[in-house]
Amino acid sequence: MIKERQIIYKKELATNIYEMLIEAPKVARAAHAGQFVLIMVDEKGERVPMTLVDWNPEVGWIKIVYQEVGTSTIKLSMKKVGDEIYYIAGPLGHPSRVSKFGNVLMVGGGVGIPALYPIARELKRLGNRVITVIGAKTSNALIYEKEMSEVSDEVYITTDNGSKGIKGFTVDAVKLLLNNGEKFDAVWAVGPALMMKAVAEVTNGKIPVSYSSLNSIMVCGVGMCGACRVTVGNKTLLTCVDGPEFDSYQVNWKELTIRLQAYKKEEMISLEMLKGAGKV
Repeated sequence: MIKERQIIYKKELATNIYEMLIEAPKVARAAHAGQFVLIMVDEKGERVPMTLVDWNPEVGWIKIVYQEVGTSTIKLSMKKVGDEIYYIAGPLGHPSRVSKFGNVLMVGGGVGIPALYPIARELKRLGNRVITVIGAKTSNALIYEKEMSEVSDEVYITTDNGSKGIKGFTVDAVKLLLNNGEKFDAVWAVGPALMMKAVAEVTNGKIPVSYSSLNSIMVCGVGMCGACRVTVGNKTLLTCVDGPEFDSYQVNWKELTIRLQAYKKEEMISLEMLKGAGKV
């Protein structure tokens, strides 16, 4: 019998990038596109926000995709099918503001692509024409191409080294589309902060509605620590409780980029402790 919080599927999609299904029926029944969950791998672990990539309310599982970047994600990768996650809370955050826009542009980079998937799926279900741009450093690092193709009318691929699709970054493909006369009513961007910032700069004044998901800045995930403060327009907001999606054109990207570096030293110390314990 499958237990709640038990891992029921795990797959390495690319080097150090994993897809995982976890039994979480309460979360699955309430989930919406754009929301996230909090995961604690073990009793002494930190709370890690993970975007919901997919879910099945009837069967009761949720799907996450993550990359090994620090102690908690490495510990999560050590878990096997059949193991249990110590703690899962959610769904948290506001759902994506999906509706019938018309032509919608979706831009995803790296592990932000799976996070974009449920939003694109919902936009397509509502009758939008969905054009997607996804990118990675190399073709071997590109994930969720098939899944995004299933919920998009057209998909454009970029790789930094030109090993697949257009050589360059996702913003280069966005520029090409706009220069070729494509008109969009809304744009979503999910991925590295510099990518989302670049997309916002290129589309500002050309696409009226723009959203970026700032989930990468979250720490506690429930508004207690204040580490995910962002300035949007003239307001200071918390990404976890007021977002995670915000108007891309109103985000103070300079402040956000600086804040993303706030805990780098502590993250390195934690990782070195894990290595010193012989666990990696």
